[in-house]
Amino acid sequence: MRPLRYSINVTLDGCVHHEAGLAPDEESMRYWTDQMARADALLFGRVTFEMMESVWRRPTTGAWPDWMARWQIPFAEAIDRARKHVVSGTLRAVDWNAELVRGDLGQAVRRLKREPGEGLWVGGVTLPRALADLGLIDEYEFLVQPVLAGHGPTLLAGLRERVQLELVDRRELPSGALALRYRPAAA
Repeated sequence: MRPLRYSINVTLDGCVHHEAGLAPDEESMRYWTDQMARADALLFGRVTFEMMESVWRRPTTGAWPDWMARWQIPFAEAIDRARKHVVSGTLRAVDWNAELVRGDLGQAVRRLKREPGEGLWVGGVTLPRALADLGLIDEYEFLVQPVLAGHGPTLLAGLRERVQLELVDRRELPSGALALRYRPAAA
């Protein structure tokens, strides 16, 4: 069974809003590109999917936009070509190498986990909380930014039950960010 890994940037005070942390730098983009390579497919809710698509989808011209730095292109290429699954009850169709996930969330994600491969990568805020509540996340990966946001959505807010984690890996980036990987502790 391939593992489901929840990965996200988070501030020291737990904010997960994409604009609350530090602006992406070359090092963090390289980190996320490498981590994404460990996944066979990405799993997003509608809001995260649409946000990612608006920034990282290759334009129809084939050329990346002028605002994109050269060091952002490997991440853009990785996410652009990745297979994607989108959980949504409102979207009628998706493209960008994506398919809709419908019906019972737990059953659908268990089916995806049973497919052969190295792993699934989930990002966002609402969907990961639902997956954590269902006990479906096998690994939590946080890139903790040295910032206090003071406001915004917080990491897994509203989780129904406490999830005890054990540290599997820790890496400090020169920017001061910490990459932390956890697995749910054995019961």
